[in-house]
Amino acid sequence: MQIPIFTVDAFTNRPFCGNPAAVCLLENDLDEGLHQKIATEMNLSETAFIRKLHPTDDFTKSSCFGLRWFTPANEVPLCGHATLASAAVLFHIQKNTNSVLTFVTLSGELKTRREKDHIVLDLPLYSTYPQALEEVGELIKAAVGDMIVQDLRYSPDTKKLLVRLSDAYERSVLEKLQVNAQQFLSVEKTGKVKGLILTLKGNSSGKDKGHDFHSRYFAPWYGVLEDPVTGSAHAVLSSYWSEQLGKTEMLAFQCSRRGGELKISLRNDGRVEIAGQFAIVLKGNLTL
Repeated sequence: MQIPIFTVDAFTNRPFCGNPAAVCLLENDLDEGLHQKIATEMNLSETAFIRKLHPTDDFTKSSCFGLRWFTPANEVPLCGHATLASAAVLFHIQKNTNSVLTFVTLSGELKTRREKDHIVLDLPLYSTYPQALEEVGELIKAAVGDMIVQDLRYSPDTKKLLVRLSDAYERSVLEKLQVNAQQFLSVEKTGKVKGLILTLKGNSSGKDKGHDFHSRYFAPWYGVLEDPVTGSAHAVLSSYWSEQLGKTEMLAFQCSRRGGELKISLRNDGRVEIAGQFAIVLKGNLTL
């Protein structure tokens, strides 16, 4: 059996930047265990599987598909960058003729659309709530040492902990921070954290010009020590920073080693649109 597979760098327009995802096009149902085996073999933060919902569906003409995401370790309920990568494959390789594509996922129906050289993701917006430092003190210490934490929030819907560093820090401090994410697994005792976001308010001058906030994201609980650019984390960050900055339109930068930019627009219906560019870097076939 041959399965078409592609590697797409999401939230960037340059190869080898942004966040890479593998995308598989499934003409037929795949044995359940093979999804994880393929994702482990690809060894990227996410491997996406696009499947036809009906035998008569066509990757070039249909507008609705099933979509699942797997890390090298397990299946996840939501992945923004691999959704963007999936839409890029359908729009730009399969030449899908629809202006909007709908994906049926574990997080409900997700819509994507083309907008000039960007792909726009329509994602749920997740609220955050104040988090007591005592509960997660060891985890914070493992992540940022003695750095000053300005705010601490928790998103129960996504099990993500948001750690805002002091406004006194520059973006370069966040970029240079050495984080041993593997250590999180032993120091996180509550059982409720499955992702850790470090974030910092943007600076209106110099290198930061134009970016409202910066972040890094770690998810060793899912087998991903650091994710380069994370759409699902920005479904949490968008809610927080919109509240803090009083803005519904924002530009964000995730300052991992690869780096990536996200355009954010909050809607009135409790959802957020996150737009990014992409670069298709590999086309091939899996032989099973």
